[in-house]
Amino acid sequence: MSTNSSPSASEQLCYQNMTGSCAKAPYSPGPRLILYTLFSLGAVLAVFGNLLVVISILHFKQLHSPTNFLIASLACADFLVGVTVMPFSMVRSVEGCWYFGPSFCTFHTCCDVAFCYSSLFHLCFISIDRYIAVTEPLVYPTKFTVSVSGTCIGISWILPLVYSGAVFYTGAYDDGLEELSRAVNCVGGCQTVVNQNWVLIDFLSFFIPTLVMIILYSNIFLVARQQAKKIEDTGGKIELSSASYKSRVAKRERKAAKTLGITVVAFMISWLPYSIDSLIDAYMGFITPAYIYEICCWCAYYNSAMNPLIYALFYPWFRKALKIIMSGWVFEDSSPTMNLFSEQM
Repeated sequence: MSTNSSPSASEQLCYQNMTGSCAKAPYSPGPRLILYTLFSLGAVLAVFGNLLVVISILHFKQLHSPTNFLIASLACADFLVGVTVMPFSMVRSVEGCWYFGPSFCTFHTCCDVAFCYSSLFHLCFISIDRYIAVTEPLVYPTKFTVSVSGTCIGISWILPLVYSGAVFYTGAYDDGLEELSRAVNCVGGCQTVVNQNWVLIDFLSFFIPTLVMIILYSNIFLVARQQAKKIEDTGGKIELSSASYKSRVAKRERKAAKTLGITVVAFMISWLPYSIDSLIDAYMGFITPAYIYEICCWCAYYNSAMNPLIYALFYPWFRKALKIIMSGWVFEDSSPTMNLFSEQM
């Protein structure tokens, strides 16, 4: 975890006339403008990109499916990161100061952790959904229903919110590190010093679901290869209508699993540096330089902006939904029933 060093006489302070104020970050106007532009772009993409995903799925009836409801809920978590976390972290990262008060600092940290774990839980449930869809495509609709999806969404929100609230609002996160916490939190700072026990729990909470997703997606792609080979082997034979339908359903589910697999890989790449840095930092005496910590944080935050870009690249239905929304056709009475797919499965 980064720490605020005590300011020297030549440094600008967050609060000039206050004893114990943190020192402002020593960025000149040029780099400061570049950083604000870079971080603002991430926040705007996270807010508007995920808002478009939610609108698309909820508005168009053709997209009302258990998987898409999970995707919409995941987009809500990423949207909230863009609204409640990224703008304030941007000021902290560029200015080196926290101007929003200690109470909001706790709320901000709580939201940061809660929405991260909410995204992780959503992705884990999506991987389970895709595993069932690919391995058992014909019985999948009876196994992963809308009610099951709703239960998964509820768990993905309630557990992270309860966990983060319990840890940060009770003060359990810095048990045994009270003196260090007071030392690093100068006036105008928002640094959270987490003890080794909670850091280890956080890391395992990230690592175990990630491992589950890796195992499931590995099995998914093994099954997909077997299915593709089987279809190729029978390609020259006369197919019965039921076999043809099964092959088309399997192909559709494999394609969806591939796209969502890319989303999972992007999440892991984005959050792994922060998770590893937090673990090392806690056991090595919080030695991470401030700029390294901020880079790790923003790699994680930018994940919230990446998912809509992934959907736009790999989901034709999302591109068509965007076109309808941006053109204003979404306000027509018939828009909820518009066909977003090039062909019906």
